[in-house]
Amino acid sequence: MPKLSDTMTEGTLVSWKKKKGDKVSAGEVIAEIETDKATMEWESPEDGTLTEIYVEEGGKVNVGDKIGFIAGEGEEASKKEEAPKKEEKPKEPKAEEKKDKETGPPQKEERPAKPEKKTVEAGVSPAPEHPGRPLQKTEEEAARVKASPVARRVAAELGVGLASVKGTGPEGRVTETDVRAAAKSKPVEAGVSPAQKQPGRLPPQQTGASRIQLSGMRKIIAQRLVESLGPVPHFYLTIEINATPLMTAREELKSAGEGADTAKITVNDFVLKAAVQAAVKVPRVNASFDGDAYVQYADVDLGIAVAIEDGLLTPVIRAAQSKSLREISEQVKDLASRARNKRMKPEEFQGGTFTVSNLGGMGIDSFSAVINPPQGFILAVGKVTKVPVIDDSDQILPGHRMSITMSCDHRVIDGALGAEYLKELRHLLENPALLLV
Repeated sequence: MPKLSDTMTEGTLVSWKKKKGDKVSAGEVIAEIETDKATMEWESPEDGTLTEIYVEEGGKVNVGDKIGFIAGEGEEASKKEEAPKKEEKPKEPKAEEKKDKETGPPQKEERPAKPEKKTVEAGVSPAPEHPGRPLQKTEEEAARVKASPVARRVAAELGVGLASVKGTGPEGRVTETDVRAAAKSKPVEAGVSPAQKQPGRLPPQQTGASRIQLSGMRKIIAQRLVESLGPVPHFYLTIEINATPLMTAREELKSAGEGADTAKITVNDFVLKAAVQAAVKVPRVNASFDGDAYVQYADVDLGIAVAIEDGLLTPVIRAAQSKSLREISEQVKDLASRARNKRMKPEEFQGGTFTVSNLGGMGIDSFSAVINPPQGFILAVGKVTKVPVIDDSDQILPGHRMSITMSCDHRVIDGALGAEYLKELRHLLENPALLLV
């Protein structure tokens, strides 16, 4: 299994493009592999014949594990490759036979009966099949206990069984103080599930909930967010721009005859171009923290957050400062389309000096985004809203406003520097003709 992205630890073999026995050439696509970020075509590393397939379609294996064998002329797959498959299955029965020899067959006498007898004597019902679920009896007892709502909530948080808490309130009512005292003296109560002891888990009454395994991509997103919000000191700057000139420019381009064969330039394209151009004007923001220094980048490699089914990808436009508004527009559409279809190459979504995330198309007015390490900042763009505005003559007129929030890594960007960048960004977006030259 090849390592097809910097964060990839395992991959899923989506499909084989060649069958066992087919001739293959170096550079020829022989399989599709799904990584934590995309589904990619994998090319044969050499000429030969695909003589063995060790992983069937849909199989998931770790990076470095064998998935097939390409034999050169007169070469055969080593028999050692197949040995584990033949030996692994008999191992378990052999171990069981050995155990039976040592201990003998299970006695009918009272081995199973002893624990049952002991359980009955102790007055405790048998353990549930699934240790994560509390006992039904305990739930019923807890429901009958007189306790305040606060006491019930605290009991659930601390993993204390209400049925075993002695109440000191009126008519033996269990109070919050009683629960906290019980938690200190007896932190683990019988019949309390691990889920009750761990904040963030589903409460025991959620019987209809289901546990869904994280996809590889979602695991990486979770890991990256912790890496970002934990060590990266975020601070946020928000501006509201006058988007009327932007909307006017967009309408003028439309009426000027964007042909059917030409993809239209969107408001987001203007924002991306302005974000790049502002970084050229204020180059100190185009940087990232690096231990006892910070790295100042020569090129503006623009990351664009693209929502996909399993999470998001950030395809990158390299050296975006050298591209026109039209070129950025076309490249964004191509990258976004391939990102959603998981048809990207690793180098197309790795790196980037900063990112733009736009949720305006989804109706979000404003939001704050999490920085993608090691980048120095990320822009969060909200929707264009039609609102009444007061002009320079104190007249109330219809207008358009758009919110943009800049999340900054305080180790690289100070408030004044971030404000300088946003000032330039506002100037460009409120004078969109500057983005056409």
